[in-house]
Amino acid sequence: MRGRKPAGIVAGTSTVTKAPPPPAWLSKDAKAEWRRVAHILVNERKVLTEADLGTLESYCIATGTVREAHRALNRDGLVVAGKRHPAFGMMNAAQTTARLCAAELGLTPVSRSRPSIRDDGENDNDNDNPLDIS
Repeated sequence: MRGRKPAGIVAGTSTVTKAPPPPAWLSKDAKAEWRRVAHILVNERKVLTEADLGTLESYCIATGTVREAHRALNRDGLVVAGKRHPAFGMMNAAQTTARLCAAELGLTPVSRSRPSIRDDGENDNDNDNPLDIS
């Protein structure tokens, strides 16, 4: 039913039980973020599934890019040759990607406060529909 919010979360069928090592191709910053976040999602919240690994990878790459761009801005300044530093735009784009991925993974306060997805079959009938005249 449109507009109805699900009540809870159900663990995926392929839940990850041990935090996987970070992919070798990630930057140093991205690997550090992978280790930090994978531990939280697997050991504390127990919500990471095989399907989420791509989103986790994207989040870590974006976070690593933000850190790298921020170091470049600190080193070179916001203005280079009279123009805004190119790393500024890259940092903004990476921050947006990191924020979106973090929300998908439930890493933000707002995403943790939202109702989760649940498929327990308890809300399958529409007996509570006030517009149902049958």
